[in-house]
Amino acid sequence: MTRFIMNGCNGAMGQVITRLAGETPDVKIVAGIDVTDDRDNGYPVYTCPDDCKEEADVIVDFSVAKAVDGIVDYAVKRQLPLVLCTTGLSDEQIAHVKEQSEKVAILRSANMSLGVNTLFKLAAIGAQILGAAGYDMEIVEKHHNKKLDAPSGTALAIADAVNEAMDHAYTYKLDRSRERVRRDPKEIGIQAVRGGTIVGEHELFFCGPDEVVEIKHTAYSKGIFATGAIEAAVSLKGKKPGMYTMADVIG
Repeated sequence: MTRFIMNGCNGAMGQVITRLAGETPDVKIVAGIDVTDDRDNGYPVYTCPDDCKEEADVIVDFSVAKAVDGIVDYAVKRQLPLVLCTTGLSDEQIAHVKEQSEKVAILRSANMSLGVNTLFKLAAIGAQILGAAGYDMEIVEKHHNKKLDAPSGTALAIADAVNEAMDHAYTYKLDRSRERVRRDPKEIGIQAVRGGTIVGEHELFFCGPDEVVEIKHTAYSKGIFATGAIEAAVSLKGKKPGMYTMADVIG
């Protein structure tokens, strides 16, 4: 049995994970943490992490960026491994996460789905072949109108996968409207669309002479992220301090 504390339990993803965990054998949410405690989740909910004393094996975080520092410090204090799914973190927050991972196991991923993590690998392969041949690389991501951060953490992770494969030779271009200049061959363009109830869509384009190669992932429900988060929690139970990724879960 893997027992976990759900940070951000009353958010959209927290509710999906709560439902799925209830249907998954050998997994149990023993407590939740959120800014509000107005839902009946079948487990106690606390508005302050320090008030949560339940025995657990791991923490799963699907909250907002401003809540991440607190839950990371709480994980270290309780010596509980942390599955960190929240995106939109600042450079300072990411540095803090890495520093604290020396004290407790932290799995951080911009996207929890198996398909997206496969896309990361395909992106790197494409960059090594097509990027090396001089093809321009562009990313377009689409999400629902309630998503706060842009571009998405997944879009940035795709760009990172490409850039790492190319020895970090590229810069990221997030806005082309402010200057009238020709595209730099050593840039990766990243554009964001926000609208409706789009769960998540990411497209990577390799644009070369007379041809375009596209790699695309479409999420049709939040269930794929919830499944990945639960699998990550089970995988992280009992792990030694360090930084982990979904690659450690899926092999």
